[in-house]
Amino acid sequence: MNTTAPQPERPAWVAPFFHSREQQLSSANLGMWLFIGQEILFFSGLFMAYIAYRWMYPDTWLSAADALDKSLGTLNTVVLLTSSLTMVFAVRALQMDRPKESIRYLVATIGFGIVFLGVKSVEYAHKFEEGILPGLRYSADSVEGMAGLFFGIYFALTGLHAVHVIIGLGLLAWLAFKIHHGTVNHDNHALAENIGLYWHLVDLVWIFLFPMLYLVR
Repeated sequence: MNTTAPQPERPAWVAPFFHSREQQLSSANLGMWLFIGQEILFFSGLFMAYIAYRWMYPDTWLSAADALDKSLGTLNTVVLLTSSLTMVFAVRALQMDRPKESIRYLVATIGFGIVFLGVKSVEYAHKFEEGILPGLRYSADSVEGMAGLFFGIYFALTGLHAVHVIIGLGLLAWLAFKIHHGTVNHDNHALAENIGLYWHLVDLVWIFLFPMLYLVR
């Protein structure tokens, strides 16, 4: 007599090298957390450079921070925090098997990301016009001392962050496409969760950048 318990039906989207749906989902989440860890280490090098030079040239750092537009920085902070909220709603709607609602929240998140990049572009353009450029290209007279060094780090940090925002927007659009076609759904939502984690990482990095660059005292 065969007493072997019947095996649960294996979803078609589960890769053959995984034993079950749960194992694939947990592996995907683990991989994403490892990726986020290395991204944090990636930004940490620039953070440490900022801290070291902040200690070496405190007066330059204080005057350079005053040259940044705090109102635009605050606006972008609000925009990204709101986008994080809509991202949470998008993932939750998918988990509740409401794909159309999830897509609407994803579109809203994409919109906030585009607004962020637009505000940052305006801020960059204004600095370029004034000659506030990195390194030896700095030609403004608003900041004394090692101004080129500060703005070199500023453009490196904010530019790298902007690249991550652009990548995130592409991932969000791709996710919305896959949800629309049913490839990602309430049963197979690991991709949505992981892209959500990436977008939250983008927001988290900005939460550190804003006070470091704009509010330094």
